[in-house]
Amino acid sequence: MIMVTGANGQLASLVLQELADRKVPAVGGSRTPTDGQRHLDFDDSASLDLTGVSTLVLVSAGYAEDDQVIARHRALLDAAVRDGVAHVIYTSLTGAGDHLGFALAHRATEDLVKAGGLRWTILRNGLYAELFGALLTWTHEGLESAFGDGALSAVARADLAAAAAIVAGHPSAHVDKTYDLVGEPITAGDVAVRLGVAHRTIGLGEYRARLLADDALLPFQPPMLASIATGVRHGFLGNSSPDLVRLLDRPLTDAPAVAADTAAAMRPGAR
Repeated sequence: MIMVTGANGQLASLVLQELADRKVPAVGGSRTPTDGQRHLDFDDSASLDLTGVSTLVLVSAGYAEDDQVIARHRALLDAAVRDGVAHVIYTSLTGAGDHLGFALAHRATEDLVKAGGLRWTILRNGLYAELFGALLTWTHEGLESAFGDGALSAVARADLAAAAAIVAGHPSAHVDKTYDLVGEPITAGDVAVRLGVAHRTIGLGEYRARLLADDALLPFQPPMLASIATGVRHGFLGNSSPDLVRLLDRPLTDAPAVAADTAAAMRPGAR
């Protein structure tokens, strides 16, 4: 049986839907399970029951400080070894993202996965096109960001979900492999052109000040978001790889269109 963690999250729910569309039996694990899902809370060791699971799709529980994320992942991987899971698929971060503020937990988890003695596959996911669009800010003149003219190899979340489903459906074909799953480089200017508006660049200092003043963000989030902005701005996240196209065996979803749709939905008065 395949289990996908974080079942009600944006990526994991798409993975489960992809598996269902492919007629591949799978179950979701969640801290807040719905009908047919298994209760799975990374912070509650008593809930980490992976009995009957042969392939575990570990969707990163990255919404926390590094020590908490790594502890969560370690607990689940220990349960996977204990309960006889054969293969672990981990959704990690693109190799070009080593300098990002949330890379450490991903790389530490990759090491845990490889050291656990189980068969494994690492999916090094690029940053979502949806995220890129969401990080653009609307002004009266158009769009604004700290990305400058830098490019991001953004990828539609649905394409990453499809890749995870393909690997989970035939894990023996992907044993001990690491895939760098990125799209074609796009810029904030590309998104602005799609929407027929201008794009204005702000400085990283101004962007950081705005993040720090945002009470809706948790303490660890401003440096993470600032690291994305500076990474894009200075050309560290425009990497390319054929891995995703090869896994999907089809053209990628139009990432600029996905980013533009996300940005458009956030435009004041759009709803």
